[in-house]
Amino acid sequence: MNQPLSRSAEQAQDAIDNERLQSSIAALATFGGRPDGGVSRETLTSIDLASRHYLIEQARALGCEVMVDDCANLFFRRAGRRNELPPVLTGSHGDTQPVGGKLDGAYGVVAGLEIIAALNDAGIDTLRPIEVVAWTNEEGSRFGPGTMGSSAFVDPSRLAGYLDAVDQSRVRFGDALQAALDSIPGVPRCEMQRPLSACVELHIEQGPVLERAGIPLGVVTGIQAVRWFTVTCHGAMAHAGTTPMDERRDAMAAAVSLAQKLYGFAATHAADQLRLTLGRWQVSPNSVNTIPGQVEFTVDVRCLDDSVLDRFEAFLRGLAADAGGSVSLERFFQRAPTHFPRPMLDLIQAAAGRACAQAGLPAPMPITSGAFHDAMYLADHCPTAMIFVPSKNGISHNAAEATDPHDLFLGVQALAYTVTALANQET
Repeated sequence: MNQPLSRSAEQAQDAIDNERLQSSIAALATFGGRPDGGVSRETLTSIDLASRHYLIEQARALGCEVMVDDCANLFFRRAGRRNELPPVLTGSHGDTQPVGGKLDGAYGVVAGLEIIAALNDAGIDTLRPIEVVAWTNEEGSRFGPGTMGSSAFVDPSRLAGYLDAVDQSRVRFGDALQAALDSIPGVPRCEMQRPLSACVELHIEQGPVLERAGIPLGVVTGIQAVRWFTVTCHGAMAHAGTTPMDERRDAMAAAVSLAQKLYGFAATHAADQLRLTLGRWQVSPNSVNTIPGQVEFTVDVRCLDDSVLDRFEAFLRGLAADAGGSVSLERFFQRAPTHFPRPMLDLIQAAAGRACAQAGLPAPMPITSGAFHDAMYLADHCPTAMIFVPSKNGISHNAAEATDPHDLFLGVQALAYTVTALANQET
């Protein structure tokens, strides 16, 4: 990066206003704010729509053009000197879990608007436009699957498959989506799958690694691969009191034995950072005095190394085959690992390194994301990367979710440098 471009990135970083940032985070948190300090703002609810109107007002006050696409993803565009060039995108999502915190997703959206405010304050014009996005339904708690908005943006054909998803009240996603679009009639529509020059997402870590290491910023190198399975163990229902132990076909006993073997595999691959969760269990007939005739459970297994997941899947399928038909198995989701490109990582390292050095704090560290993020799909569309800030006690998806305000400030400083540098690149 040449000196003038580097200088504008430094100026943008130094123009971030921490007091304004913290006030903006608090203001967005009032939409769905809970007495315990958490936030309940599930996607496309009336509370979420109110928060979207608030963000539109804030963006327009900063001089941004506001746009929305067919999946109700909101884009706030700050013009560049050459508006025909593909923009640099930053942002995240505004929706939360049913009981979530004020930072997951929302922090990245607020950070993007703070960068635009800082660029305005410093009088910095960028070559390319900069856009801040608020993605629709990243969480997936009301309508499944998650990351609907970003995945549909990258591949618009996915949207049709999402429309018939329903929430617990049988509301269709398609109907909620149309209501959201109808609520902002004055916002012009923009195309999905538009060219982007780069995307950077700032997010809380949602885990304990950075805090445990005493490091204020993380350069996210990639997102773990994931595979989801449904395992069904078949037995025979029988009376709990009259059936001898050696004559039972107990589906729960089979499931427990299988689970122990899976946990044993995970323990032997701990050095590979394999993560295993047996998360949802359904027992039939689920009666206190009936031997279970069928037990179904889900397997969530993740690792940055896809070959480790290949070995896990082979092991799991071998266990099912050895059961002689009493165990059935279905893999219902798979996602390869996401590796962010080295030039993006080098730029973020420089940006985060300068922010940490000026604060007299340790240098940023590389870190892998174990959670899904919108950046996972954007990486299929344009050069993409992420920045993490620590989560206190590693807690997220919880009203107790928190990050030290100074760490939040440093994260936005690192993002401002990165976005400004990217927005001034010719190619």
